Amino acid sequence: MRFAPAALLAMVVACSAGCASTAGGLPIPPLPASARNAPEQYLLVTVRNEPAPLPSRAGSTLRGYDGAASYAVSGSARSLAHALAADYRMLEVTGWPIAALRVHCILYRIAPGEARDGLLVRLAADPRVDLAQPLQSFSTSASAVDAPYDDPYLGLQRGLWEMSVVAAHHWSRGEGATVAVIDTGIDASHPDLAGRVQQTRNFVDGDHGQFERDRHGTEVAGVIAAVSNNGRGIVGVAPQVRLLALKACWQSASSGSAAVCNSFTLAQAIGSAIDARVDVINLSLVGPADPLLAALTRKAIEGGAVVVGAVPATGRMDGFPAGVPGVIAVDMAEQAAPAKEALRAPGRDILTLVPDGHYDFATGSSLATANVSGIVALMRARQPQMTAADAKTLLAQSTQGIAGATRAVESINACAALSALLMAGHCPTNAGGPSDAETASVARDAESGR
Repeated sequence: MRFAPAALLAMVVACSAGCASTAGGLPIPPLPASARNAPEQYLLVTVRNEPAPLPSRAGSTLRGYDGAASYAVSGSARSLAHALAADYRMLEVTGWPIAALRVHCILYRIAPGEARDGLLVRLAADPRVDLAQPLQSFSTSASAVDAPYDDPYLGLQRGLWEMSVVAAHHWSRGEGATVAVIDTGIDASHPDLAGRVQQTRNFVDGDHGQFERDRHGTEVAGVIAAVSNNGRGIVGVAPQVRLLALKACWQSASSGSAAVCNSFTLAQAIGSAIDARVDVINLSLVGPADPLLAALTRKAIEGGAVVVGAVPATGRMDGFPAGVPGVIAVDMAEQAAPAKEALRAPGRDILTLVPDGHYDFATGSSLATANVSGIVALMRARQPQMTAADAKTLLAQSTQGIAGATRAVESINACAALSALLMAGHCPTNAGGPSDAETASVARDAESGR
């Protein structure tokens, strides 16, 4: 398929505008705006990519993939991408080399009138193709004391007390651990995230202003890492953890938490998290099974990361990310029929951060997932070699009953999990939690703006 020079120039300019990143490294390929609105017109194809061998570095470890920043598209992979476009009448929109999988991934737009499913069948049978799949869509899963901290809204953080997080802080606050929040953008300038966001990357567009205004990622980041003892707001589950804010999702409305992602943006974000050698990857989103994302997630786990993913409201465990082996799947403790294979954590009416320095309550497995990611970060801070399987076992064994609003429910217990990890002895449930009177007093203060 041929394109006029003006169209080609426009594509180059768009790439220049969309490739900016505060993290440095390789340019980030842009996501075409039409791919957000009409993903059925696009598909993803990977081909093997083996550039010239890179020199090894002393001190390399299993975690991460040395040379990822220098991993480039080989001439043969680039030629193959062009040949596939010509042979199947597709437009090669953009692509990027995925170091973790040793492949070159290309986003194609199919020709007008072409049946996508039939094209995918033909591509899958082509020996030159490593993987061919639809550009799929995913969605986020949220809707809108006498304690050792001076954060005024701590008494309203019932989930924190129900999971005995404050008691767990006796052993760990997450110092030295890193969590990649793959989500929408994050308000990194929020006073309760000061110093917590180590790196930001935008795989959706070049709109930094919108990045800071995105709500869902800010909510998730607040649950995980809100700063403690700063005299305002709330306390994060892991208040000393470092965050990587990797924007792969965009708000689906001008207000509210609802957001959408796709295979293209999520693959780049997961690849970036692998390259950064993070301890935890938080995926507070749900969607269909996805071969490319599953392969990257398995590679992340093999490399040492603990991946925590949300369970959809249906409780189904066959999609992404919950259905990928090795992922710690999380459901809301308050769910009427939580998924049996998933861990459970508080997810209803969770007080957290929203953009512009504000606070609000949110509900959904997205928040439950963030709670678990924070606890895993507490554990990894003390035991950096702890595997995902070990983390899941300890958290499952820590599960205890808590009093829900209408019935007794079960939830993981941070202090019990840390105690078992460190063999530190018994940890009382809800130690130091606020009384109902204290919680009511804090609520009145919040309402009056104090």
